[in-house]
Amino acid sequence: MTALRRLGGGGRLVGTSLAAAGALSLAAFAWGALVERTRFTLREVSVPVLAPGSASIRVLHLSDLHMAPWQKNKQEWVRSLAALKPDLVVDTGDNLGHEDGVRGIEYALAPFRGIPGVFVNGSNDFVGPQLKNPFTYFGGPSSRRTIRGEELDTDALRRVFADLGWTDINNAAESLDLKDTHVEFFGVDDPHIGRDRLDLITRAIDDLRANDPLGDDVWPDPEEAAAPRSTLTVGVAHAPYQRVLNSFVNHGAQLILAGHTHGGQVCVPGFGALVTNCDIPRRQVKGLSLWNHGLRTAFLNVSAGLGTSIYAPVRFACPPEATLLTLTAA
Repeated sequence: MTALRRLGGGGRLVGTSLAAAGALSLAAFAWGALVERTRFTLREVSVPVLAPGSASIRVLHLSDLHMAPWQKNKQEWVRSLAALKPDLVVDTGDNLGHEDGVRGIEYALAPFRGIPGVFVNGSNDFVGPQLKNPFTYFGGPSSRRTIRGEELDTDALRRVFADLGWTDINNAAESLDLKDTHVEFFGVDDPHIGRDRLDLITRAIDDLRANDPLGDDVWPDPEEAAAPRSTLTVGVAHAPYQRVLNSFVNHGAQLILAGHTHGGQVCVPGFGALVTNCDIPRRQVKGLSLWNHGLRTAFLNVSAGLGTSIYAPVRFACPPEATLLTLTAA
C-alpha cells in the first residue's frame, strides 16, 4: 500500500508538472501572438562608416512588412516614422503579405514621398503567403521549390515606390548625393528564390562610375581632376546569404543592408534565434555586425523586420522592428 501511495503521489506530481508546462506554453504563445507581434520597436544604431569630416546621414531601414490591408496599427506606426526625418529610406523587401497588401503599403509609406529611397524585392513581393509546417525550417532554408502561392501585383508595388521617388536597385547600381557624401548603391533581386544576378553587378558598377562626371575615369589628367569627395558604397539584398555578402564585400561595399530572417521570429531568451532561413550565422541573424571576407570588412545590418506571415502570426523574444542608422565619420 505504501508503494502504491507513493506511485500515486508521483503521478500527481507528473500531472501537475505537465499542466504547468502546458499553461506556460499557452501563455508564451498568447504573448507572442497577441502582444509581442505588434510591439513595434525602433532600433537605433550609429555606424562610423563615412569619411573624416563628413556630415552624418540618417538612414531608415524598413524590411519584411508582410502587409495585409487590415493591419492598421502597423500602417500607422510606419507612417509615424516619417517624423524622424531620415535622409534616406532603404527597403529590403517582403513588403506584401496579402493579395491586397499594396493598399496598406501605399498608405503606410505615403509620408515618405520626396525622401530619397532605394528598394529591392523579397519573395513575398511576388507570391502570397502559404500555410506551412513551421518545423520544416529546422531542416534548413525553405527551398525554391516550396516558394508557391498566389501571384501578387509586383508591378503595382513598384509603382508605389516610383511615386515616392525611390530607386529600384534589383540587380542594378545607382547613386545619390546625400549632404556632402556621394553614395553608390548596388543591389540584387531576392537571393532566396534565385533571382539574384551577382554576375551583373560588376558591369552595373562600372557603368555607374563611367557615367559619373566627377568619377576618376573622367579625369585622366590629375591637374584637371575635381577635388576629392566623400564616397560611400552600400550593398542591398533581401536575404543575407553568404555568397551575396561575400560578393558585396568583394565589390567594395562598406555597408550592407538586408532582411528576410525576421531575426529568427521565435527566439529563446539567453540563446537567441533557433533558425535563420538562410545560411547566415545565428549570431548575425539580426542587428549590426561586421561581415569579413578575405581581407575586407563591411558593416552588416540585418533587420528583424516588421511583420510575419498571416499564417504564422507570432513572435517571441524578437519584437518587430525598423532601424534608424546614423552614419557618422569614422
